[in-house]
Amino acid sequence: MPSSRIPGFYKMSVQERLEKVAEFAGLGDEDKRLLLEKGLSLDIADRMIENVIGTFELPLGIATNFLIDGKDYLIPMAIEEASVVAAASNAAKMAREGGGFVTDYSGNIMIGQIQVVRLNDPYSAKFEVLRHRDEIIEKANEQDPILVNLGGGCKDVEARVIDTLRGKMLIVHLIVDVKDAMGANAVNTMAEAVAPLIERITGGKVCLRIISNLAVYRIARAKAVFKKEAIGGEEVVEGIMNAYAFAEADPFRCATHNKGIMNGISAVVIATGNDFRAVEAGAHSYAAMRGYKPLTTYEVNENGDLVGTIELPIAVGTIGGATKVNPLAKLSLKILGVSTAEELARVMAAVGLAQNFAALRALATEGIQRGHMELHARNIAIMAGASGEEVDMVVEELLKIGKIRMDVAKEVLEKLRARS
Repeated sequence: MPSSRIPGFYKMSVQERLEKVAEFAGLGDEDKRLLLEKGLSLDIADRMIENVIGTFELPLGIATNFLIDGKDYLIPMAIEEASVVAAASNAAKMAREGGGFVTDYSGNIMIGQIQVVRLNDPYSAKFEVLRHRDEIIEKANEQDPILVNLGGGCKDVEARVIDTLRGKMLIVHLIVDVKDAMGANAVNTMAEAVAPLIERITGGKVCLRIISNLAVYRIARAKAVFKKEAIGGEEVVEGIMNAYAFAEADPFRCATHNKGIMNGISAVVIATGNDFRAVEAGAHSYAAMRGYKPLTTYEVNENGDLVGTIELPIAVGTIGGATKVNPLAKLSLKILGVSTAEELARVMAAVGLAQNFAALRALATEGIQRGHMELHARNIAIMAGASGEEVDMVVEELLKIGKIRMDVAKEVLEKLRARS
């Protein structure tokens, strides 16, 4: 069994890294060519969205060292922000000392919402909807017999009356097992199909019929024990606990805390061709259900080790959408070696926890900027006009000076070129 623990991976050339990943994931020559060349053709792009004029690329990096539920993973991450991939890899390395990440998943259940208005007696209408539950489920499942044959489909109906600025409304929920799809198309189709039936049952008027991205029945969880010796000792543990307490008590800090979690998760969502906007919306909505709170928790166990957990909705798929259209999304799933939406969500939860731990550890020790600015200096050097070996030379000088600025980078580059 190949290991995701690849010492010195960041020091290798792009070609050497690719060979390591190819060996781990069983990539062929065509796969490697796809990664080295432009992966998304204009022909495919023009069929994915409207009004195409080109493609827009992000760097695709690999986070190493991840041991999740006893299995090694290399994690493809599509992101423009420096330090994210390195931080995730380093956190995963530390987590291995405590056995890696363990995960849990509640199931591939999505909610379709049907809004009913113009009701004189909304609570009576709610009763009637629930009384006709079986009829509504049957109508919904007629829309996707393939999903039903796979064991999915509409499983239940919920109803609730809400107060709005337009008065009371009845909101009907279709509870749908979407299996390995993200599920938006299936759920939306079902919601639209049952709308006339719900109007007949309630005597009201149906307005919106659409999926909810607050997927409270599609929860991914992960846990890791970070040994105090592996992360820098008791002072680091205390510093992380203080940082967590700050986020738990203050929404201004919590927003950045949760953003750091999504740095990792969204990078994997994008790499695998899933809907990162839906996952982001679901995560932040879930965080706000108790008054905006962190998606992670941290505790100290009896040995003084740090125990981190994460819990959030992750609605992603391994079939349908861009996951099977974009060649690079398919290749990212191949590198991950996941075959189900459940496994993919579990992996993403582990990445989110790793990313958050790495950020809190950096904040509790040398500060977030040190590692970030070392990588940011590379972008500044390139923007200043450096290329090839010049980039490393400019970065080294910028870090020595301690000023990561465009004007300084240009001066350094000019002096380097004058000497040569």
